[in-house]
Amino acid sequence: MADTDARHALLGRLIDHAPMFPPASLQPSDALVEDARAAASQHAFMLARLVWPASRLGELPPSDRAISAVLDAPIPPGIRVEAVETPPLVDPAAGDAAIARGEVYVETPLDGGLDVRLDHLAEHGLRAKVRCGGASVPSVDALAGFVRACRERGLVFKATAGLHHAVRSNGEHGFLNLLAAATFGGDEEGALAEDDPSAFALDNGSFAWGERSASPEELVGVRRDVLHSIGSCSFFEPVDELASLGMLPR
Repeated sequence: MADTDARHALLGRLIDHAPMFPPASLQPSDALVEDARAAASQHAFMLARLVWPASRLGELPPSDRAISAVLDAPIPPGIRVEAVETPPLVDPAAGDAAIARGEVYVETPLDGGLDVRLDHLAEHGLRAKVRCGGASVPSVDALAGFVRACRERGLVFKATAGLHHAVRSNGEHGFLNLLAAATFGGDEEGALAEDDPSAFALDNGSFAWGERSASPEELVGVRRDVLHSIGSCSFFEPVDELASLGMLPR
């Protein structure tokens, strides 16, 4: 990741590509074709891991592609993954077997037990995963509280589901909003509620929201220490949205 360019610092390896998951729900062969198309694209620097069900890891051809396995089944012996994603854990220590395989992202409901869950994840060296849409869309306040709580604990998280647009619209969260909330601590609610695309700016020198801006060096720290990545069934939708805002070349 080039820390001299704010676009690369903020967006580099941002998108965990999940083409087999809804709403795309591609079959494995089609998912691999789409992932290869993303890897060959002009904006491939934004492409992070390929998200794949653990139950279907055996269908992947041999390659060096970085994989994040969604634990719907045990990971077959001998298959290497870079990260794993788990449903909510009743006992956080249950993630211990997965830790040896890389980073572990535990889905974290945004309810009254959030603080206890995040404390357990931090204690056990795990990471958090938050759903921003799908069956239900968390409120601005709930998602802001999650981002703030992760930052306070030094807990890295990834986000998934519902982030189909760059900027908040029609009650759906935007991924630029989430990046702003992760970057500009102290007003997470304001960043997540922003629905004016012109309030955001991204160029070679900085990422800005309203009157606040962050340098490339600061953005590198945000992506390392706060928001790791965003899961998306489409690679090209978020890229096209950023291009339409003038933040990426077409």
